[in-house]
Amino acid sequence: MLFDFIRSIQAGTVDFAEILIYILVALMIIFLIMPFHEWAHAFTAYKLGDTSVKYRKRLTLNPLEHIDPVGALMIILLGFGWAKPVPINDRNFKNPKVGMGITALAGPVANFVAALAGGLILNAILAFAPFTFYSGFGKYVVLFFLYYVQLNITLAVFNLLPIPPLDGSKILFMFLPDKWVYTLYKYENVFFIAILVLVWFDILPIGQISIALYNFVDWITALPFAAFG
Repeated sequence: MLFDFIRSIQAGTVDFAEILIYILVALMIIFLIMPFHEWAHAFTAYKLGDTSVKYRKRLTLNPLEHIDPVGALMIILLGFGWAKPVPINDRNFKNPKVGMGITALAGPVANFVAALAGGLILNAILAFAPFTFYSGFGKYVVLFFLYYVQLNITLAVFNLLPIPPLDGSKILFMFLPDKWVYTLYKYENVFFIAILVLVWFDILPIGQISIALYNFVDWITALPFAAFG
């Protein structure tokens, strides 16, 4: 899967063409999908009553409003990263904790939708492309969409971790007492550093969960083309 591929790049055991394909996919994620992820947060918050996202210019797909340089570099180097968080004023929600949880969920859902779209394209190619397609440039097209689907799934899983400041923590906070939530927010920066360390040493089960979710996406997006296999 993707983490193994990235570690192979770091070890220098992957050919240049595959590295180039991965970089192209990472750039597509940075300039198209991460803005979609953040727009999903902003759009959901706006629909739930927080109009401030519009005035902060985050209700847009313009990548210049969303890209975080460090987070973008992390996507290229490690296969996970982040964009600039959308500032949300939860006082504009009827139920602040529920509103924040739903808004947080919208980002990973956007990555999952993007993965499904990529899976449909990938399985359409596998179903209809002639065998000779894979002997040349076609194999890199397949590789592009394979990495694209995997990277979107990895980002969705990463963001759903119930650890501050990731999206999953806001979902978890819906079910925690306010006192606990405030305490966890106080140590958000410490948690973030801990996440980076845990991911770097492959302690968190992101890879295992991503594999299971990839298998599900591959299965469901292959169904429309089952008759052509």
